[in-house]
Amino acid sequence: MSYLRSLPAETTLLQVFKANPDPARHLLDLHEVLMRGESSPFTPGERELIAAYVSGVNSCAYCHGIHTITAEAFGVPEGLLAAAVADLDSAPVDDKLRPVLAYVGKLTRTPSRMTEADAEAVFAAGWDEHALHDAVLVCALFNFMNRMVEGLGIRADEAYATTSGLRLKEGGYAGLARML
Repeated sequence: MSYLRSLPAETTLLQVFKANPDPARHLLDLHEVLMRGESSPFTPGERELIAAYVSGVNSCAYCHGIHTITAEAFGVPEGLLAAAVADLDSAPVDDKLRPVLAYVGKLTRTPSRMTEADAEAVFAAGWDEHALHDAVLVCALFNFMNRMVEGLGIRADEAYATTSGLRLKEGGYAGLARML
């Protein structure tokens, strides 16, 4: 139930964005660059996987649900995210992505405990500094979004998560901005 009394009790994030279009446009522009920009070493599906994983670590059901659907629409195997959030070490995650998820998981849980060894694990898996930078930005963005969603009391059922996740796959974040 939304804590914003001027909006319906079952408010979605899109409705919050429509009620506050100025900051929403800038936020969605950032989403589009980070999540769909062509210069990233990560595919859009891998970035959605990172977003959904961070949201799962944060227990943000709204973002985890939507971005799991989006990641799966980009080809991430169904059930992989639930398994990764439950136990990353035993989850069927690609060996190249596992240290990236470990990195963003630690950054989410205990940011002040990040070490050079954590970054070295990402580099040892074959990623470069650009990838580490992008992973950190996606992680930071979704920690922000998780706190925004939870702080405003935004919830969604499975049907909305599916609709929203597929809409993100098809139209990206620029498509959401056009809806404002």
